[in-house]
Amino acid sequence: MIDLAIVGGGLAGGLAALAVHRAHPHMRITLFEATDTLGGNHRWSWFTSDLDADGTALLAAFRKTEWDAGYTVRFPGHERCLSSTYRSLASYDFDAALRRELPQDAVRTQASVTRLAPDGVTLEDGEHIPARVVVDCRDFEPSPHLRGGWQVFMGRHLRTATPHDVTRPIVMDARVRQHDAYRFVYTLPLGAEELFVEDTYYADDPVLDRNALSGRIDRYCEAAGWHGDILGGETGVLPVITGGDLAAHRRDLGPPGVVRAGARGGFVHPLTSYTLPFAVANALVLAREARLPGEQLAALFDKRARDHWRAMRFYRSLGRMLFDATRPEERYRVFERFYRLREPLVERFYAGRTTRLDKLRILSGKPPVSVFAAIRALLGKGRPLVHERSP
Repeated sequence: MIDLAIVGGGLAGGLAALAVHRAHPHMRITLFEATDTLGGNHRWSWFTSDLDADGTALLAAFRKTEWDAGYTVRFPGHERCLSSTYRSLASYDFDAALRRELPQDAVRTQASVTRLAPDGVTLEDGEHIPARVVVDCRDFEPSPHLRGGWQVFMGRHLRTATPHDVTRPIVMDARVRQHDAYRFVYTLPLGAEELFVEDTYYADDPVLDRNALSGRIDRYCEAAGWHGDILGGETGVLPVITGGDLAAHRRDLGPPGVVRAGARGGFVHPLTSYTLPFAVANALVLAREARLPGEQLAALFDKRARDHWRAMRFYRSLGRMLFDATRPEERYRVFERFYRLREPLVERFYAGRTTRLDKLRILSGKPPVSVFAAIRALLGKGRPLVHERSP
């Protein structure tokens, strides 16, 4: 029997395994990942203000790109440079660091888990691995119990033929055509002749049209004068949660007694879809309490999920106003207005630590939506977060 079976080798699962191993190097841990790569094909970015000292120390093992000169946002009527320092981690560096830091027998890739129970996991080939604690860190599961919209994106890693002269991240460029959704382009300068360019939009439906998104990136790069070779890319559809019944959603995930610590368990920022600050916090809590019996650990994370849901209520309300009170082509105005606010407020917003005074400042003044539409949105239920197939 092993001590911890962690299912899902993405951000939440990988960080959980690393944190527990550092705190308890003799504890028997196995990280199960269905694919051949930990972290899949992703890039995670964050502001340094998102993490405390312990969280920063946990991420120190990973090679990442760092920008200490701030970042830029651009809107049709407003452009601003903010001083917050920014970091980005590619999944191939995530995979390499975890394989270096964890014992060789602690990582099992191409190991698809078909059944999770409080006392162990069963793989697709029928192998059963008994475990004292089972931790579910798999990806978000679409659910009729949750309401909201979707963040749809395609990113492209590009090597330019000549230096691109982008010196800091452009976190949002919303000067692009909106296409019936809040759309922006996100650009990271990874080197003098390397860029990561991502087209992102907030949509009512989870439809990822690869050809359309690729064409939009082509046109954006052409307009910017960025020509060169494509080194890689990624796509994704993330939930923007505006409401629902968290308890019912978690009950549908499986039997009680399993620790649910990732996005599937509800640990996401409802409006931005960020998960990294919450994945780091959960990993550190799991490491601190790893000696608890499985049932107690599961109960602890059930409480953490409920607390997180309550703490995110304000962001879910903003999400309802974004999707249900604003015409799709006008949604950028919500963020344009937000980015005129003071920088410390913006930092706390992304970290999910908005204060009462922050909330008053966000909602005060002339809102970019009508009062009647906002009230109607807040009273409405929204659409169920149920996935559809992409073309």
